[in-house]
Amino acid sequence: MPDFESLSQRAHETLLAVLQWVEAFAHTPYGGWALFAIAFMESSFFPIPPDVLLIPLCLADPEMAFVFAGICTVASVLGGMFGYGIGYYGGRPLFKRWFGEGRMRAVEVYYDKYNAWATGIGGLTPLPYKLFTISGGAFAINFKIFVVASIVARGLRFFTVATLLYFFGEPVRAFIEQYLNILSVAFVVLLILGFWLVGRRVRRVGSEGESGAGA
Repeated sequence: MPDFESLSQRAHETLLAVLQWVEAFAHTPYGGWALFAIAFMESSFFPIPPDVLLIPLCLADPEMAFVFAGICTVASVLGGMFGYGIGYYGGRPLFKRWFGEGRMRAVEVYYDKYNAWATGIGGLTPLPYKLFTISGGAFAINFKIFVVASIVARGLRFFTVATLLYFFGEPVRAFIEQYLNILSVAFVVLLILGFWLVGRRVRRVGSEGESGAGA
């Protein structure tokens, strides 16, 4: 039997090391470039949200806070488009194999109806954005709506963070330093749970679609 306490401790230490590595870029001349790269990667596969670097960058140079928010938004949306492509060309065949053609078509109708809301929720909330970019591509939601919803949602999120840091820097910093580890662990848990819920929703909606077609 695996030692779950030991595995949990090891996972926590790994996450902490990654967090420290990301945050360290705030003290280098390459902070803006690192922010762009991390925001891009986070939208499709990187486990750490860009806020980890956005926050110390904004605190170190408050006059640049909104520029950093803009960098974060642009990179995140571009990364979301890349994640959409991963889902469309890689996740789509995999989902078809798992759930079948009929269920995929039924879920596509569902996603096409609510795609802007789904993308907006993913872009604004702590839920992993990559969950919505990859599944959005896999279920072929309207790409233009996906991009517009991503710009609005990600922009609102990152510019809100920048505004709070610009006006209330230190209190926000204290909160983040206290809860960052918890939030990062929760982020990974939400990612795993999110993909599980997508799979469950596919089965449910697909079954309803098949039942309706047979009626």
